[in-house]
Amino acid sequence: MVAPRHAAYAEESAEVEVLYANLDKLNLLTKKIQGSLVRLETGGNVVKHAIGPIYSNTQSLQITNSNIDKVNEAIERLRKPLDAKGREEGIIRAGPQSVELSQYLSAMKRVEKALLDLNATNLKSNQKAISEFTSLLNTGSGKLQEMFRSTLSQHITPVEPLHYLTKELPFPSMPEDIISQLAPICAAIGAAATQGPQRGDGTNPALKIYADIRGPYITTSLQNLATASLNTVKRRANDGPYKQGTNGIGIYSNALEGFVSTEQGIVVQIFTGDQRGLALQATCRSALAEYSKTLRELNQYIRANLMTDCFLAFEIIEIVTAMSYRVDSKTGELKSLFIEALRPVRETAKSSLSELLEETKRKAANIQVLPPDGGTVPLVEEVMSSLTTLTGYSGPLASILTSLGDGNWRSKSGTSSTAPLDVSPDSSTLLSHFILDMIEALMIALEARGRAFHRSKAALGVFLSNVFCIVDRSIRQSPELARYLGSPDSIARIDTFRKRATSTYLDAWKETSQYLLDVQYTSRVAGASNRPASGGVVDSSAIVKSLSSKDKDAIKDKFKSFNASFDELISRQRSLYMEREVRGVLTREVQGVLEPLYARFWDRYHEVDKGRGKYAKYDKGSLSAQLASM
Repeated sequence: MVAPRHAAYAEESAEVEVLYANLDKLNLLTKKIQGSLVRLETGGNVVKHAIGPIYSNTQSLQITNSNIDKVNEAIERLRKPLDAKGREEGIIRAGPQSVELSQYLSAMKRVEKALLDLNATNLKSNQKAISEFTSLLNTGSGKLQEMFRSTLSQHITPVEPLHYLTKELPFPSMPEDIISQLAPICAAIGAAATQGPQRGDGTNPALKIYADIRGPYITTSLQNLATASLNTVKRRANDGPYKQGTNGIGIYSNALEGFVSTEQGIVVQIFTGDQRGLALQATCRSALAEYSKTLRELNQYIRANLMTDCFLAFEIIEIVTAMSYRVDSKTGELKSLFIEALRPVRETAKSSLSELLEETKRKAANIQVLPPDGGTVPLVEEVMSSLTTLTGYSGPLASILTSLGDGNWRSKSGTSSTAPLDVSPDSSTLLSHFILDMIEALMIALEARGRAFHRSKAALGVFLSNVFCIVDRSIRQSPELARYLGSPDSIARIDTFRKRATSTYLDAWKETSQYLLDVQYTSRVAGASNRPASGGVVDSSAIVKSLSSKDKDAIKDKFKSFNASFDELISRQRSLYMEREVRGVLTREVQGVLEPLYARFWDRYHEVDKGRGKYAKYDKGSLSAQLASM
């Protein structure tokens, strides 16, 4: 049994030996591999150190080559602008008439592009080329400007504005093909002005050319209307207050607005951006200067004839203000120029309100002789006619009165330097107050003049009543005046003068009325039976019989004095002039006072005359007839 165990061990020992032998071979192979790696690494380092400089040089060469290509490209770009000069110079110097306009404009654009590129290089070596290109561009711009001026000059024949206004035709413009030709020329001139070292203020030279040619065309076309506006204002002195629409300023303004509208239509097609507004202002400046001059001359005439022609100032304000807003809404321009032109007239209109008041007072005070028959004076109708005319200008007056403030028109110191255009809601009330102030100033001044002139209260009362009658009639005949003076306060203020005039007239009858007053004694020796019966039939015989001789004589004297005073007043009354309404009113007032007094006196004492008519000259019926015939 021992032998088999040794055989097994021997087999295992042999396998172990084989494994050790293989391990020795593996170790030997590992050492060889490690040796090979070391040799490979050493060889790699040698190659790396040998090839590295060569690679670096190759990269540098690639960068250098790229830079050379870029320099070549830059040189090509620099050469292109220089080449453009030779290509375009012949076209530009020959002028736009030598080629088609589109070709000429394209040549200008190429030169502009070349100049822009040269300026972008910022190289000192290019300064000579830049100067040459700038000169060439200026030459081309100058030739385009000549063409622009020549083309515009073919369409500036003055026109007659009235022809277009009366037929409601639009004012003449330029042909569309001409405008379409001028627009690119204008753009090219403007573009050329922005190039080069001296660019100026950026204003397109075409703008000045346009204004220099079109401006005089407008001014010349309007010249006749400016002259007509001045001629129509020089009316005869006795023509009365200015009548709305009779001056030529309305037509002149409409024509100016028509030209501005037409010019705006042309400008927006030729110019661009902010240049449009500048072009319109520059073109219309001379026409507006002439318009402003005309307004100043009209203003001088208005100031010299303020009482009759201040209404023209109000009309001008209305016309110019409305026109300025319409033009501004269409163009966005010129409004400030219109308002500035209007300023002198507006200041005159503002001062005219206080002047109207003062002039009314002066005219009334300077009346040397009043009609001796109590008739009114022409000043009353003149003032009322002026006030009626005034109501036709409620628009401009509203603005002026609002800027002055209520009542500040009563003195020149109340005028304001500012003039807002917006209308206050109570402007109609302000106008009502001004009209009332005018009427009161007239009546107060004439009353003072009447009291100084008329010695007779009857004549004075008739004079004042006639004045009030003309005022009242004017108000009733004018719906506008009636509207402004229809408030209870206005009616009360005016009616004060009527009451004062009536009271003055009745004062003339006071002495006559005094003769009809007697003293009645209710407790005398004769007893209560002599007292007058209340409400019963008066027995004149009994009353006269109860009087003493002295009392009878006193009654007779009263009758005689009354007759003399009454006859004198009736005679004087018939020599006085009364307006129809005045005669009726004053007659009723006298009847209302005198007839009851006389009827009472006659009923009591007519028997003192015994029916002979020696003392009681008038019975109640005949006295009433006399009064009614006044």
